[in-house]
Amino acid sequence: MTPQELKNSILQLAIQGKLVEQRRSEGTAEELYKQIQAEKQALIKAGKIKKEKPLPEITEDEIPFEIPESWMWVRLSDLCSIVTGKRDANYGAPDGEYFFFTCAKEPIKCSSFSFSGESILLAGNGDIGNISYYWGQFEAYQRTYVLQPYIENSYLTYLFYHLQCNWVQYNRGMVFGTAIPYIRLGNVQNYPIALPPLAEQKRIVAKIEELLPLIERYEKAWSRLEDFNKRFPGDMQKSILQMAIQGKLVEQRPEEGTGEELYRQIQAEKQALIKAGKIKKEKPLPEITEDEVPFEIPESWKWCYVGDLFQHNTGKALNSSDKSGTPMTYITTSNLYWNRFELEKLKEMPFTESEVEKCTVQKGDLLVCEGGDYGRSAIWPYECPMRIQNHIHRLKAYGAISVRFFYYCFYLYKNAGMIAGKGIAIQGLSSNALHSLKMPLPPLAEQKRIVARLEELLPLCERLK
Repeated sequence: MTPQELKNSILQLAIQGKLVEQRRSEGTAEELYKQIQAEKQALIKAGKIKKEKPLPEITEDEIPFEIPESWMWVRLSDLCSIVTGKRDANYGAPDGEYFFFTCAKEPIKCSSFSFSGESILLAGNGDIGNISYYWGQFEAYQRTYVLQPYIENSYLTYLFYHLQCNWVQYNRGMVFGTAIPYIRLGNVQNYPIALPPLAEQKRIVAKIEELLPLIERYEKAWSRLEDFNKRFPGDMQKSILQMAIQGKLVEQRPEEGTGEELYRQIQAEKQALIKAGKIKKEKPLPEITEDEVPFEIPESWKWCYVGDLFQHNTGKALNSSDKSGTPMTYITTSNLYWNRFELEKLKEMPFTESEVEKCTVQKGDLLVCEGGDYGRSAIWPYECPMRIQNHIHRLKAYGAISVRFFYYCFYLYKNAGMIAGKGIAIQGLSSNALHSLKMPLPPLAEQKRIVARLEELLPLCERLK
């Protein structure tokens, strides 16, 4: 049960006569009602309030719940004078000494007052659920209803809690206006009140005010729990990924070799591609020093540059002046999401033979956004090849590695702020920045075991969301 639901339940019990016991010695609501009406007539006779048109009797259809025998149903205008304020919204003065109640949730200040004493303030337009209780001198906006009791120091606090419980529900379907909804005077006058004897009202109010601090404590605990529940799946997912790429998710096995051995195999594959003329020889990157590594990894792993592991390039520019070639479909960053692609309504542009070779992705290639949400990545999962435009990096592994492991590295790096974009208006992940990005390299068998474990655990995090 939410804190608001708990509070509503307590208020509902209160106005149904179920929160405290009834005591015969305290008399009946009928006796209190007669006292109120006598005082009301005296105020009319003294010219302090105007005589109203009699309201209709409360019918059975209007009664929302049963009440104790010692209680009675009355209308709100039987218990209170009901008027609106006379000031417009610009009447406030920041340095004023009096509260100015508008239809907003919190009052503002003003320099004079027209009302004093114990009052309930009801918003007449906007959020009609704004209900305030105040005792003192104040001013009111022309669409704010001011309720004051006919008998001083009496039942107004009980009415405040009654309205808090049922007022919004009562007005459902009876609100007027479209741009700014509002309620009419009749809504307020006709509101049915379950009226207990005065002594019982005081005991009800005392019980409510004994319970409210407990509800507030419950609300704080609930909020902390809600915040924890919202953050927990994401925090757990991040922790699992951190453990994975730091070598803490699965054990290391000596028989699986080392990252250094795998690195040498990859470099041998890379040199073979250079020798065959399939890729160009690059300027060697400097050794990675201990001061440069972002976190510790197991001794059997090795720090590498992305450029040591993947041949990478971007696709064809959309504004290319070369219109020769064969029209072909292509994808942009708007088709590339984390771990998935959306391929509806693909466009075409011409690609020459050399551009096709450079700009085509095959199943298993890792694609990384250069612009937009730079670093966002997915592995191309389809048998059919596809072309890319120039704001996507295509990463094609030189040798036998788990591309999926490095997808998870990109995912964690991006969410941990370890991938930096460059640019002023629109930031992007340049080819040079991507080439020199440092990533850990475990032995291949361990990469596969890490991926298997991640794909066992991460769906549990998603389900918790």
